[in-house]
Amino acid sequence: MSCFMTSSEALCAIVCDGAGSAQFGGEGASVLARTMSQSLREHFRVGRALPEDDDVWSWLDSARDRLAVAAERRETTRRAFASTLVMLVAVADKILTAHIGDGAIVARPGETWETISRPENGEFASTTYFATDDPMPRLRLARHEGKWMGFAVFSDGIENLVLDHRNDAPHKPFFNTMIAPIDALNEPGKDARLSSALAAFLRGPKVCDKTDDDKTLLLLSSR
Repeated sequence: MSCFMTSSEALCAIVCDGAGSAQFGGEGASVLARTMSQSLREHFRVGRALPEDDDVWSWLDSARDRLAVAAERRETTRRAFASTLVMLVAVADKILTAHIGDGAIVARPGETWETISRPENGEFASTTYFATDDPMPRLRLARHEGKWMGFAVFSDGIENLVLDHRNDAPHKPFFNTMIAPIDALNEPGKDARLSSALAAFLRGPKVCDKTDDDKTLLLLSSR
């Protein structure tokens, strides 16, 4: 995962989740997240506008090329590095989401929460789509405008705990509780104490008794 602010005050958050069935899924997720992060940093080093759709596709192609090289070195296929992608880019009141597979992004425009990028499952139960899919990955790009007070970006490991399975609506009490300590911070940036507490919560029995999947959650507040 990756989350950072650029010098142009753009907020970027990326969650990549390697497929459990893929031999090198974790490495694939790392390469994908690193490639997209580096590309975003370079993009905002020379401008302030959100990336164009073609930019995101180009960065994704670069990540796929890197994974193809890694696969060749290991004498396997790129599919062995399968990973999902959930990416949020926010500049002022404009948002870009880029999404492949499951996981989701929810946003808080005020006192409520709404899902702005939904999980997408595959043709069969417990399957999804990956950045390594051929001939082209199912990249979903969307743009939103408005004043947003917070975001949550997460992998599929906590989907069933925080989204209504009928319509993918966010569970408001969960997100309000989780983001309240972040709202209360006086300084911008990552807080090591809260990050450690969040990691402990995701590893704890309240969560792990309900899901044995990998769990990644990024919480961001602009209050």
